[in-house]
Amino acid sequence: MNSKKIIILAFIVVALVQIYVPAKIILDRAIVLSSGKEFKFRTAPIDPTDPFRGKYITLNFNENTIEIQNTGNWTRGEAVFVLLETDNNGFAKIRSASKAKPLDTRDFLKAKVNYVDGSKLSIEYPFDRFYMEESKAYDAELTYRRALPDTSQVAYALVNIKNGESVLKDVMINGISIREIVKAEQQNKK
Repeated sequence: MNSKKIIILAFIVVALVQIYVPAKIILDRAIVLSSGKEFKFRTAPIDPTDPFRGKYITLNFNENTIEIQNTGNWTRGEAVFVLLETDNNGFAKIRSASKAKPLDTRDFLKAKVNYVDGSKLSIEYPFDRFYMEESKAYDAELTYRRALPDTSQVAYALVNIKNGESVLKDVMINGISIREIVKAEQQNKK
């Protein structure tokens, strides 16, 4: 009888943990989306496929390097805390980079060192993939590629950031969601 109670108790604990972990991940992302500060990062995409995660647009960012004094202290893959500000056009701009988590600001992001070249530190952002429904990903890639050479069009990633955490909210072209553009294009084809 005692062993049955232990087994039932163990089962309940395991079940609660299995519910808690994904719920915590979802809740953390929802908090960043609802109360994080929104930044716009200019992008230049390509569209690969991940057989396990599906179709996505890989995002490369214009604002991903910063001049640093001591390049010997940084190694590839190392954590870096990027302090952000907004430029005159409303796009994210790197103010500084540090190995230590900043205590005095909310506008920072935890990222990784991509590489160090001379006095420049290149940053790898944690939001470099924008996943889409498979039926729309190819059309999104084509739409994006058409928009890139046209200097009158502005493409950017909309990212919410709070206390170093980030969530990629959307990819925009001229202030319109790539999802909406693709949806309209697909409806016009019908």
